[in-house]
This record gives sequence, structure tokens and C-alpha cells, in this order.
Amino acid sequence: MPRTTGPIVTVPAIAAIIAAALSALPGQATVPPPPTDRSLIGWTPGEVRCGANPVPGQPIPRPWNVLSWGTPIGPDRVTYRFAIDATGRPVSITRDAPGFVAFAEDTAPALAASRFASGAPQQGCTVTFARWSSRLGEADVVELMSYTVHSTSGPLPKEGWDRIRSVAGSCFDMPYPQPLIRHLPDFRALPATPGVQSWSMIAYDLDARGKPLRPRVFSGTGNAALDKASLAAIRASRFTKGARTGCFYPFRRAPMKMEAPAMPPVLHDAKVEGSTCPDPHGWANPPQLRFPEPWRRRSIEGWAVVSYDVATWGELGNMKVIAAEPSTEFGDQAMTMLRSARFAPSPRGHVGCVDRVRFVMGPENMPPADADGSAPPAY
Repeated sequence: MPRTTGPIVTVPAIAAIIAAALSALPGQATVPPPPTDRSLIGWTPGEVRCGANPVPGQPIPRPWNVLSWGTPIGPDRVTYRFAIDATGRPVSITRDAPGFVAFAEDTAPALAASRFASGAPQQGCTVTFARWSSRLGEADVVELMSYTVHSTSGPLPKEGWDRIRSVAGSCFDMPYPQPLIRHLPDFRALPATPGVQSWSMIAYDLDARGKPLRPRVFSGTGNAALDKASLAAIRASRFTKGARTGCFYPFRRAPMKMEAPAMPPVLHDAKVEGSTCPDPHGWANPPQLRFPEPWRRRSIEGWAVVSYDVATWGELGNMKVIAAEPSTEFGDQAMTMLRSARFAPSPRGHVGCVDRVRFVMGPENMPPADADGSAPPAY
């Protein structure tokens, strides 16, 4: 077994040594130390306009908050262009400027989950999301709670929990009260919203026997049925003895699956003139179908139609997205999957291949309906 013979040097210590050495070199700028605190990052949707006119409708669901080390860099605005179909659904969602935008992966799915007035299809619509950030110790408590409900970038650090504790009571004092009887709503019997995860943060106190008192909705997404069922669940629960104040517990209902917009009939059998592509394909290495994660979290399905040629050695090239819905991001994902695929070698190769990639939510990638077990011990 390997054995260390000297002092152990940690990664932060190594970083500090390197920074000190570089700063001592002649003509070298001082290297700033690595960030030691984390920030909460979120996006606020602005006004929706189609042409010169503002568009009324339900508010765009807030994109999910994320965590970042230090101050975020990069663009703090992201604009999307889209159309609204006859049902009021945003389609053909395209980011206005290409390139990577940090922390913005849920902005397009959030837009896709929004709804506008039905019966009035429109073109040329735009909306801009503005990024905000806050140190965890100064962040809005509701925004921090929202993050704990769907913590996509890791557990909330201590500074965030300390901030939540600042509005709580003795329920956060050690030892935490433990549930003896934990009642949960019948989540699958509750209405769900397509593409939107509903949640209710219930606040309550405990009497000396561990019975909940004064349960109330502290924050959430406004799902009335979930709020009502969550309050009933807390009332029926029982905890270890000891009077406490300022307890919290979150309940959530997973999004309802949002099916992809219908594929236009003209695309069902679309072919490239002069195509020599065999059907069925002779895959030597077939595409590995992967659902784009930001869209899976919201249970939003999509599709893409792509064309490509095949070299004699089986590699795919000249790849193009013919169409994708409800967002160009499904076309990007289809291209990513096809780049790693290979045909069997052939004497002449092939031109004009067209594939239709459907991203469908199946049992293996559907999120659970409830949030049992999602609450951290501090709640």
C-alpha cells in the first residue's frame, strides 16, 4: 500500500503556492486568490413583445436558481426570438446571439413552459432575461428556499442555510425535531402544470407534545391544490417532544409532461434530392440518444429533423438542422448525438441522409411526482 512520507499539501495550498510564485516573477501580474464564497444566480424575464406590441398572458415561469463561485462573468442578458402558436404556446424558440451564456440553461425551457392567449398566433416575438446575483449570506430567503427545492448545482452551503435560519425560530436549534409520523399528500392526485415544478414551503410551530401549530404557506409557486394538501399533511404529522417555533417543510409536485409541438406533415417524409442514403441505415456505431437535461427537468419533449452526408469510412459530415421544436436546442442536441455516430464503411459513402430525432419522456427519465426525502435536515 502506498505510504506518504512527508506533509500532506492540499489543493488550496498548492493554488496559493503557485499564485505566490507567479506573483514573484519579474513582469508578472499578481494572480488573485481563488474565490472562497458562493453566490446565488437567477434570471428575471422581461416584457414579452410581438413586433411593437406587448403581449399579455401568464407570467413566464422563473428559471431555476443556481450556485456560482464568486462573482459571475459573461453576458448578463439573454434574448430569445420565438413565435406563439394558436394554443398560446411559444414555439421556434431561438437565442438571439450565439455562444455560451453561463448559468442560463433553464431560460429557454422556462420560456417554453409559459402560456399566452390562445386563438391569436403571432410571429416576431421577443423576451429578454436579466441575470441577478447575490452573496449567499445576503440573498433573499425565498430565493434560497426556491433553490433548496430543486438544487441542480449541489447542496446549499452553510452561508445559505445561515441566511434561512435568520428568519426561522428555535426549530433550527440543535437537536432538530425529528418526525415521528410524517404525512404526505397524494401527489399524483394533485394537478400538475406542464413544464413547471410546483412547490409549497409550509411554515409551522410545534407545541410541547410535538404537534404542529399554526401551519401556513410561507412561499411557493401558488398551486392552490398543493398548498391545501401540504397544510393538511403538516397538521397530521407529529414530531419529537419540545415546543419549537419557525419550522419549515417543502412539498413539491413534479411538472406535467409537455408533449412536443406537432411535426408539420411536409417534414414527416422530407428527403434531400439526389439522396443515396440507405434505409434502414447501416450503423456501425448508432447514435446514443440522450435527452437534453434542462428540458428533461421540466418534462418538455421536442424533436429535430437533421440532414448529413456520410464519408466512405463512415464518418458523418455536412450536418444541418432542417427544423427543431419547440426550441433550436433540440436541434443542437440531435447534432451532438449524431457527431459521435458512425456508418459502416462503404465504397462511395452516402449523401442526403435525413433523420428525425424525437425526444420523448419515458418512465426512465420522468421525474418523481413528489418530494419525499428532498428536505434537508435543517428543515
